[in-house]
Amino acid sequence: MCDKETMHDAGLPCAHGLQGSRRRRVWELSHACHCPLIGVGLPLGVLRRLVEKVTGGELMHDDYEIHVGAVSDCLLRTPVADAVQKELERRYAVNIQRFRAAKTTEDVGRMWDAAVAAGDVAGAFWAGLSHPRCTAELEEKMCRDIHMVQHQAGACARADINRFNALLADNARLERELARTQERCQALAQDKAEAAERHEQQLMQARATVIGKDTEIHKLRTELAQLAAAVPELESRQRLANRVAQMEAREQALRAQLAELKAVRTASAPQEEPVPALPAPPPSGIQEAPVRLFNRSVLCVGGRDGNVPSYRTLVERAGGQFAHHDGGLKDSSSLLDASLAAADLVICQTGCISHAAYWRVKDHCKRTGKRCVFVDNPSVSSLARGLQEAGEPALASED
Repeated sequence: MCDKETMHDAGLPCAHGLQGSRRRRVWELSHACHCPLIGVGLPLGVLRRLVEKVTGGELMHDDYEIHVGAVSDCLLRTPVADAVQKELERRYAVNIQRFRAAKTTEDVGRMWDAAVAAGDVAGAFWAGLSHPRCTAELEEKMCRDIHMVQHQAGACARADINRFNALLADNARLERELARTQERCQALAQDKAEAAERHEQQLMQARATVIGKDTEIHKLRTELAQLAAAVPELESRQRLANRVAQMEAREQALRAQLAELKAVRTASAPQEEPVPALPAPPPSGIQEAPVRLFNRSVLCVGGRDGNVPSYRTLVERAGGQFAHHDGGLKDSSSLLDASLAAADLVICQTGCISHAAYWRVKDHCKRTGKRCVFVDNPSVSSLARGLQEAGEPALASED
């Protein structure tokens, strides 16, 4: 068994098989392990600060020169080697603790293979190399594995650089598109703001117009109230004036009707023997009631189609306004309600309408209190008698 203390003081590693349970120091490893260990285990910035701290000054060397110098110093126990040893122990304490579970060389090898498969090689490399059960064969295998891992890392780094450059190009393109999109958005926002301002102005103008109209309406209403107060019984006078106008129009219609009757009688009288004039009848206290259909709307529901012109002539000669509905035979029944609502007097020809129209007419007149005369015979004379029964005498005509 070798003298561990003597070899430790001399800075020489002892044989792997005679190491016992003590973990190896960095200067006790073979020289082939120092380069990958320092290159993988210590980042360049950390290595530079560590060497500057040992040397006591800022180094002007580049990273490669510092790496080569540190690898050379780790051959023996030097201040740089001690600093590297402490940094590796501190940085990878978790990995070292995990590798303590390995009791044999095979256990160390399996843990190393698992670390390589997982991609966590830096701490496992130092914990495996410094493990007491790491043999020369396992050390060589670990160095070969780390060498290939470095090659793969270099290839991945190149691929990452290519992807990074592509991402930079895409990012620049997206930034340009974003800038154009932002410009369009700003232009749209400006347009929307201008449109909103125009709409606000239009709304204010519309409100001002409405206020002006309301003021004018209030002014006109006030003036109307003043005029109504200045002229007493204005509404009564207006009704009387309208009544007078109606009577004048009715008088003109009667005069025209009288002239027409005189012309018809003169044309139909025999020419050979003139009829002596009869003495005028003595005046009686009761005279025939005048026709009162002026400006009245008379709706005739039902009747024969051939008699409709005669119906119309009869009503219009009496000064009324004639309207007709066939009772649902041809005309749409939906028009009947509108015709009933517009009529002042309803003549229902019960023999020439449908049952539905009959009940609709009866129900409407009952609900509204409108006068309705039911006529069984669709002749013109029956219509004339119906008007007389309704209190609206009309000029009778033959069938």
